Formats: sequence, structure tokens, C-alpha cells
Amino acid sequence: MLSKRWLKAYLFGCLLAFTCRANVLANPWEAVDEPSLGEVTAMGSYANGCLAGAKALPLSGEGFQVIRTARNRYYGHPQLIAFITDLAQSFQQSQQSDLLIADMSMPRGGNFSHGHSSHQIGLDVDIWLQLADKTLTETQRESPEPLDLVDQKTFSLDSPHWQPQQTQMLQLAAEDERVARIFVSPVIKLHLCDMKLADDTWLTKVRPWWGHTYHMHVRLHCPADDDSCIDQAPITKGNGCQELNWWRQQMTQTKTKTKPSNKKLPAKPKKPKVKPKQCKRLLTAES
Repeated sequence: MLSKRWLKAYLFGCLLAFTCRANVLANPWEAVDEPSLGEVTAMGSYANGCLAGAKALPLSGEGFQVIRTARNRYYGHPQLIAFITDLAQSFQQSQQSDLLIADMSMPRGGNFSHGHSSHQIGLDVDIWLQLADKTLTETQRESPEPLDLVDQKTFSLDSPHWQPQQTQMLQLAAEDERVARIFVSPVIKLHLCDMKLADDTWLTKVRPWWGHTYHMHVRLHCPADDDSCIDQAPITKGNGCQELNWWRQQMTQTKTKTKPSNKKLPAKPKKPKVKPKQCKRLLTAES
């Protein structure tokens, strides 16, 4: 006769297996664990596409360490791999610290089931603003504690934790011609604007966006020779500091309390995104 403990463990295992299988079926991009062979191509847009011929970033190298490796999100276009290694080497030479590389893309790009709407064509990378002075332990690598530098309610920065190293990290990335945009919290952008830098032309690429309080999200331009990749519209000229008042209002305004209505309006269905036709074939392509 089966014990209750064994039966509970068995049922839990079945439930877990069913849940995992359901997630895989719901998002086949997360079921693929290897890149495809053949020509490198970024297909579609940053938030709706896929990636052929991706390369894996080594889990550690000169000036960088990859964190949360169990997510299997350390793949990218070869141009992204080159950018990360170049940036890490340049930064390490002056600061003697490692960059912490977080989410890039999955082996064949595509959408995540959680965490990001972009990062789909291998040209995006999250780099934490927290630095590593030594090799992380396995626990530190897989379950790192983020250093949140922003108080969004007061629209203020945790200044003691913001060091010249973070400013240099952003500037090095922004001055790279391969970089199209760098997303950070509007509070971080305001701090950079308030520094009254002698040369602030690089701030043009530093774009305020929701979240991004403990990392910078770097996005590269589409490769010049890749017609399948859809680039974003060019950024408006200027350092972008003048738009921060709008962000302050959005993040600190107190919403007027209203009496809830008993009538619920039906939610408008969102039109599903359709990936490029090549993406469907990529899921079953040889690895």
C-alpha cells in the first residue's frame, strides 16, 4: 500500500511536470535550448522577432560575469557578443571590477513568457549597475541581490550608492557607435543631467523608461547588412533632459480616489503580434 507522503510527492511531481509542459507548449521559444545553424539573421523587431545563428556569451570573461544562467538567456547576435566583451574589457582596465551581465536573448530569440517584451532578436542586453570585485559564488550568481538605486515615490536617487563607476559605465556604452539606445530609470537620467557634464552629447542615447532602477538596458542598432531586422526610429536631437518633468509628474502624482463603479467595461482584446514567417521555420531548424 502506498504511503501518503509518497503519494503527495508523486502528485506534486505530476503537477509540476504538467505545469512545465504547459509553459513549453504556450511558449515554444523557451523549449529550444540550442541556436540554429547557418547564417546569422535578426528577423523582425526588438519586441517581435527571432534570431538565427545566435552565439552564446561565455559565462565569464575579462571584465564580466553572467548572472542567473539557469534562465538560458545569455545568447545574442555576434555583434552583441562583441559589444559586451569590448565594453567589459575597457571598463575593467580602468575600474578593476566586473560587469554583471543579465538577460540577453534565448538561443533562437523570440518572446519570453515573463520579464521582457523586447530582447527578441539578440540585440538587447541588461547590464546591472552593481559591480563585482571578485568571482561570484554559485548562489550569488544564480540568485543575486539587485542594488536598487531609485526611490520612485520621491523621484530621487540613492546618491551614496551612485559612484563615478556607474557614470563611466553608461558613458562608455553610449559612446559606442553600435549602441542605439540605453534605457534607465528617469531618476537616473535626471541625475546625469544634473551633473552638468562638460560634454553631455552621449546623454542623447540614454532614454528614460519605466523600471530600470538597478540595471541599464543596452540596445544595439540593426546590423547594416541585415534587411530582415527592423530598426527603431532615430532619436530626437538634444540631450533629452527637458522631457524629465513629464516623467516626474507621471511617477509622483497622486491619483484621485474615485468611487468604484459596479459596471465593468469589457476589456478591448489586444491584437496578437505576428512574427515574421521565417521565425516559424526557425523553431524546427537544425541546431
